[in-house]
Amino acid sequence: MKNIAVVGSGTMGNGIAHVFAQYGYNVSLIDIAEEPLKKALITIDKNLSRQVEKGVITEETKKKALSSISTTTFLSEGLKDADLVIEAATESVDLKLKIFREIDEYTRPAAILASNTSSISITKIASVTKSPDKVIGMHFMNPVPVMKLVEVIRGYATSNEVTESIMQLSRAIGKIPVEANDYPGFVANRILMPMINEAIYTLHEGVAGVAEIDTVMKLGMAHPMGPLQLADFIGLDTCLSILNVLFHGFGNPKYAPCPLLVNMVQAGHTGVKSGSGFYKYTPGSKDLVVAERFR
Repeated sequence: MKNIAVVGSGTMGNGIAHVFAQYGYNVSLIDIAEEPLKKALITIDKNLSRQVEKGVITEETKKKALSSISTTTFLSEGLKDADLVIEAATESVDLKLKIFREIDEYTRPAAILASNTSSISITKIASVTKSPDKVIGMHFMNPVPVMKLVEVIRGYATSNEVTESIMQLSRAIGKIPVEANDYPGFVANRILMPMINEAIYTLHEGVAGVAEIDTVMKLGMAHPMGPLQLADFIGLDTCLSILNVLFHGFGNPKYAPCPLLVNMVQAGHTGVKSGSGFYKYTPGSKDLVVAERFR
């Protein structure tokens, strides 16, 4: 595999494109409009420059990586030569099914189709394609250029050959792949999201404040980031979507999203990307300030 297509140029998509380009792959980055693609290239350039400053890569590697990335708003153009397609769109079942139906029309029969979904069934996604044996999950962690883990999720029909190819490819781009079977939330979010949800319930029920909850988990459990800050970083809307997948997938009330989380998402307070969640975020400031509502 040499030609990689990434569908979706947001935080995860541009990070995935960055890593593959850094390791010498040809990358076609695809989105529905030019503006997000321009923003993605600016972000990739900035993150590569940061790696140069830290001595992780050379200036020459940065230049080669940037020259390896092409952008397009046309799926047919971006997918025509792809050996591997990685979908990195919003965590929505309907959207992902729509995208995979379209991807399936334009890719070569031998191409592997992967989803960066963090919780949605790979088996369900594969069911709308002509070759479900070639569909697999590649769940990268955010920020992609920094985090080593890739969850590799086998759908019900995913072949051994495709799984092994993706495991090898993940290692080739400096990642550590971990294989998981296709059940709601896989491994990472099946464990992480109930913890975040419980932290939100702990706040909702008045047991402790935002800073106190995060401090207990950082100092007591050696977590680098508290669960409420992490939820803001992930995006509270994304956390809610994943919890709903777990809740409906297992039919178990222990996965029911906290009402406070639901209200915050409905109010548009989704964390870092909206400027406000459990903390308030000011552009250019690294200070961690608890949102006024929770003081």
